[in-house]
Amino acid sequence: MLTGIQAVAYNRCRRVNGVPFLQYPPPTRHVMLNAVVTYRHDLSPGLMILRVAPNGWAFPEFEPGQYVSLGLFGSARRTTLAEPEILAPEPEKLIWRAYSIASSPTNREFLEFYINLVPKGVLTPRLFNLGIGDRICLGSKVAGSFTLKSVPEEANLILIATGTGLAPYVSMLTSRPNAGAQRRIVLIHGVRQSRDMGYRSFLTELQDHWPSFTYAPIVSRPQLEVSPWTGATGHVQDLWNSNALEDACGFRPEPLDTHVFLCGNPEMIESMTAILAHVGFQEQTPKLRGQVHSEKYWPIKGGRQILIDS
Repeated sequence: MLTGIQAVAYNRCRRVNGVPFLQYPPPTRHVMLNAVVTYRHDLSPGLMILRVAPNGWAFPEFEPGQYVSLGLFGSARRTTLAEPEILAPEPEKLIWRAYSIASSPTNREFLEFYINLVPKGVLTPRLFNLGIGDRICLGSKVAGSFTLKSVPEEANLILIATGTGLAPYVSMLTSRPNAGAQRRIVLIHGVRQSRDMGYRSFLTELQDHWPSFTYAPIVSRPQLEVSPWTGATGHVQDLWNSNALEDACGFRPEPLDTHVFLCGNPEMIESMTAILAHVGFQEQTPKLRGQVHSEKYWPIKGGRQILIDS
């Protein structure tokens, strides 16, 4: 008979695999880990791109910008880069967290994730110990409204991210949203050091071959660079407030023709939302159509915690 914790894990993964209710015997741990790691690329210590392929089942369709849950058992080993675990989870407990999908919906072979290590976290230290061929639990349901569905096809897009908040935009851009339209698309990515610029080569190449797309990375701690950084320095707010953005993309963003997406550090989102409100941009809410769309990547006290690296 399953213990209480095992039953919770069993019920959750039964839904993942589509196993009928009350089917016996219960699945083994091997079956519950219903996906496999097919690729891992470490960009810097504590920052990686991970690809996961469903094992024997088809992942549902999704919209660029949505997220899905990844899970591992408490008994999974942790990376040596993490801090010692003060209170370890029970070995048979499945640990779940939600992560934005970075790959294109047209890719049916695997799902890609852009993940940052949280040294004191519960799941990411275990994810960072995975290698190619290792198994993982992949949720079967996608969720999230941080998509382009509510954005007019002709509207310009300003995509602003910090850290791994870049992930949903990579999914959007690999899907080439209305590539033939006249809209302009600008991606601003703020990181501490240039080594943390995930997908830099892809975004630079995209800019070279897609005239309506502008890539604008910015580094907040250039003093830590091994080689001198000659690009923009500061925070994404600084880039927005300067003339550099207008010079780079060739237009002044206005609420009448531009939608702004914000993803990453909640402090950045709050600051940018206030800056945008000052010039007439309104937040998108369930009851109000606005031009500012946001998704927080860090824990929110007293609020719903989604898309959190932990």
